[in-house]
Amino acid sequence: MLDKPARQSNTTHIARIETPGGGQVWVEGSTMYVGHMRPTSGTTIIDVADPRKPKVISEIEVPTGWHSHKVRVKDNIMVVNVERFGKNQPGDIGGGLNIYDVSNPAQPKLLCEWRTKGGGVHRFDFDGRYAYISPTAEGYVGNITMILDLKDPTRPEEVGRWWIPGQWQAGGEAYPWGNDWPTPRCHHPLRHGDRLYVSYWHHGFFILDISDMSKPTLVSAYNTSPSYPHPTHTCLVMPKPLKGRNIMIVADEDVAKLWPSPPSFTWVYDITNERLPVPISTFQVPGLDPDGKAQPAMTGCHQPSERFSGTIVPFAWFAQGLRIVDFADPYQPKEIGYYVPPAAPGADRPSSNDVTMDSRGLIYLVDRVSGVDIIEADAFR
Repeated sequence: MLDKPARQSNTTHIARIETPGGGQVWVEGSTMYVGHMRPTSGTTIIDVADPRKPKVISEIEVPTGWHSHKVRVKDNIMVVNVERFGKNQPGDIGGGLNIYDVSNPAQPKLLCEWRTKGGGVHRFDFDGRYAYISPTAEGYVGNITMILDLKDPTRPEEVGRWWIPGQWQAGGEAYPWGNDWPTPRCHHPLRHGDRLYVSYWHHGFFILDISDMSKPTLVSAYNTSPSYPHPTHTCLVMPKPLKGRNIMIVADEDVAKLWPSPPSFTWVYDITNERLPVPISTFQVPGLDPDGKAQPAMTGCHQPSERFSGTIVPFAWFAQGLRIVDFADPYQPKEIGYYVPPAAPGADRPSSNDVTMDSRGLIYLVDRVSGVDIIEADAFR
């Protein structure tokens, strides 16, 4: 149990379930899926039909040296990543994706182990047919962008791939970055229509045209890391225009700073002219950066929920917990609620790593160290 009170505004705490620390939380129907940070915990499946009494119904383990900290579910298919955990960990099963039938979530059935060379897959998107992933791949430096067809989930087929010129080492491409810049790393592709919005860590973001999935083509790119030292984590497109403009929320993660800095924040981009993205505003938790001085990592922004309602987006903001932000006016984002949980046992502050919503409007906030909180927000009642 946690012995310190939470801080909250316009939110109500519904329940907490203790689980190993999580990298991602997802809810499909009345079932919650948690991908864990540290092996040998892989994925925990939890019944949340009664959200006040969450109940663990299944647990999947992973081998030492690998973790499955990301999970997505659609149409009874669960996809989890397999990624090397740490640089010098034992084990050589190979990274990639594991794919399960969860038509009975209490008894997940492994359908396929899709493998790639190197460290494996980090974050990904899955729409029930295609998986948009960030794998390492033979002959390439760092992580690239890849599209897999899961029409037959027992036999995923690669549809297309894209990379920054210079990553294809085996193809003879000259590597232009040397030791002066971090290795290119596709982090998180997200699909919207016939576009793929791809965060690429310290190489910024890329908008790709995937109307022909076999040949993703570059539309535009933008990178703030030469001036702001945080890596680009997630590019989240608003489904409808705001004030007549097409808007994309871009979250920087408060880790891997290129130099000491204040906490990271989220950007708001106007992509009405998608070939020329323009940053038009930012959002930072009020009072978190009073003077621009450097603060420890994992103080600021991590990521937005891939599920949200209208113009209101829940965020996992590391040590600041859940932040609920309204982008109705994209030039002036406004916080309308928050929930900051107590630190997990053994930790000195919260480490809110991921957040999602369910069809009931309930919010699920997973801590990197331990536990998932279920929260009701006034904005979604």
